[in-house]
Amino acid sequence: MTVITTAPQAAHTAAAPLRRAGANGRPPSTLQLLRDTLQQEAAAGDPAPVPAAPAPGSIAPPPCGFSAVQIAALAAPLDRAHVRQREQGRSSVSYLEGWQVIAEANRIFGFDGWQRQTIAQHCVNERERPIGRDQKPGWGVTYTAQVRITVGGPGQVPVIREGSGAGHGIDCDLGQAHESALKEAETDAMKRALMTFGNPFGLALYDKRQRQVSAAPAAAPAAGPTAPRSVSAAAVARPATARPTPAAEAAAAPLDQATIQALQERIKALPAARREAFAKGFRAAFQVPEAQPSLAGLITTARHREWIEAFLGESAAA
Repeated sequence: MTVITTAPQAAHTAAAPLRRAGANGRPPSTLQLLRDTLQQEAAAGDPAPVPAAPAPGSIAPPPCGFSAVQIAALAAPLDRAHVRQREQGRSSVSYLEGWQVIAEANRIFGFDGWQRQTIAQHCVNERERPIGRDQKPGWGVTYTAQVRITVGGPGQVPVIREGSGAGHGIDCDLGQAHESALKEAETDAMKRALMTFGNPFGLALYDKRQRQVSAAPAAAPAAGPTAPRSVSAAAVARPATARPTPAAEAAAAPLDQATIQALQERIKALPAARREAFAKGFRAAFQVPEAQPSLAGLITTARHREWIEAFLGESAAA
């Protein structure tokens, strides 16, 4: 028997290779047709584009987004004025408040230069308990949290740190106890994550001798030529809580890298005796502890430049 296939039927057969019968002889389902179509499109698709090589003379993105001023601020001693104390058992514990840590992150990284993300939170305990001297019925709740801190702006390689913390809430109202415990856990985890960035976030407090914490301001004027108000190097670039005066804003203005390098070169050119006098005067003026090995990274603001210019002027006149 001869089977004759017309042209339209042949074209239809060639154009529809996906319409194969299943094991039971039935036409393929819509889902099967969709899968076959996607497979054919993937097989016939364009190859993945190859990233273009950087143009000659172009600058590669920096491995770290921190500027010289930010690195100096992170390496500076912790201002003792920020440190709080609380009794824990039979000892006193030093710590930083949560709002202070956030303020320092805004100051150093910029308001849009860092992010906080709570990536885990768990209620690990909830029980009834008496509260206060009156022994009123209430609740005790405990949370744990894990927070991720991401630092870096557009075009910068992000730096990511994580920290874990715990929080406890005690209240007559169960909802209030949960709220207090969760907030405390998130704040504790945030502080532990930011602590890894340096002294301004509390790293210096993990040293029992607190060698990277500035000394308390002295009652007498600081030694040194035209010494400014006694304050730590970490605090001179910090905006005051109250609205600063124009003069204070000018003194706290950050220096550009060229100015910082020029000041460092002039200091290096001093005789050994004057360099030693400079180090003593700068430490006294800005409450830098002796454990800080180098002062070069602490020259960051216009206030530092004014003090140094006064010292260099006296050295030239001597």
